[in-house]
Amino acid sequence: MSSGSTTQRTISYQSAGVDIEAGDRAVEALKHSVRKTTRPEVVGGIGGFAGLFALDTEKYKKPLLASSTDGVGTKLVIAQKLGIHDTVGIDLVAMVVDDLVVCGAEPLFLLDYVATGQVVPEKIAEIVGGIADGCRLAGCSLIGGEIAEHPGVMKADDYDISATGVGVVEADELLGPERVKPGDVAIAMRASGVHSNGFSLVREALFNVGDMELDTVIPEFASADFPQKTLGQELLTPTHIYAKDCLELAKECDVHAFAHITGGGIAGNLVRSLPEGLQIEVDRGTWTPNPVFDVVQRVGGIGREEMERTFNMGIGMVAIVAPDQVDRSLAVLTARHVESWTIGEVVEGDAGVRLSGEYASAG
Repeated sequence: MSSGSTTQRTISYQSAGVDIEAGDRAVEALKHSVRKTTRPEVVGGIGGFAGLFALDTEKYKKPLLASSTDGVGTKLVIAQKLGIHDTVGIDLVAMVVDDLVVCGAEPLFLLDYVATGQVVPEKIAEIVGGIADGCRLAGCSLIGGEIAEHPGVMKADDYDISATGVGVVEADELLGPERVKPGDVAIAMRASGVHSNGFSLVREALFNVGDMELDTVIPEFASADFPQKTLGQELLTPTHIYAKDCLELAKECDVHAFAHITGGGIAGNLVRSLPEGLQIEVDRGTWTPNPVFDVVQRVGGIGREEMERTFNMGIGMVAIVAPDQVDRSLAVLTARHVESWTIGEVVEGDAGVRLSGEYASAG
């Protein structure tokens, strides 16, 4: 038996799949976008161990902090297939801040988390650039986050994103079910598209059942801006961010509650803004869902009940306002270029939310 020498192979973190220098380059590449989201209350800059934010105690006398965390779900699959990474960050911000604003809270700051199989600085910069764009639309600051490289767990091109946001509301200005009264009116705000919920069903219906391609031009999606709009373009339409619209509405009108229409659909989310003993019947005849929902339903052969408990069906946010505030509320939203309309009235009863009638026909 020979006792000859052996050569030990040298390994490193990089050879194991984690490139620390690429991570550092990614952080440098996104700093410019992040700086554009800075509010006066932000203390220090990005790159520290924690983000710092000085709460304005002159503005808020009895502040309540609100927090929310969320992700974008499988909409990311569409972005990754198309190689378009600068819009899903807007979706992410919308999912977080529009949950905050439901209670009347002003979104203050956001922290993001990006996990990927391989850090490509340019791609990370696109993703976080979209998050920064969303923060500017929402009026909040992106004060920190994390970029995690997970080789062997995620494929090199895969990534997932999530974020946590914090907002503030005066205790005596808190909105919610306890403020809602019989006679109040529900006002819907138009969704920009599918938003960020239900994409597992979208993908099953359109790609597995319908065998459609992302580059297929869909005539129903045509608009002045996109006369030849593809399926991929429609599905990647960013989620509308309602935060500033809702804050302005609450400032100008007597708003009692909001409902962010996400997973669970209109009924599943609107009921969360109603107290026990009150109900609302939503009249489908007051609007026409966005064309994308008709395409998903028709191609996938999906029943209306399943559609309505999965998708927003064209309504992204609902405001419940005092009956004498309806005209004023609609005027405020119109001035902010938000399509809005009344969908129902709050009455006594135990049924919660019920959709009735048939959707209005397009045109």
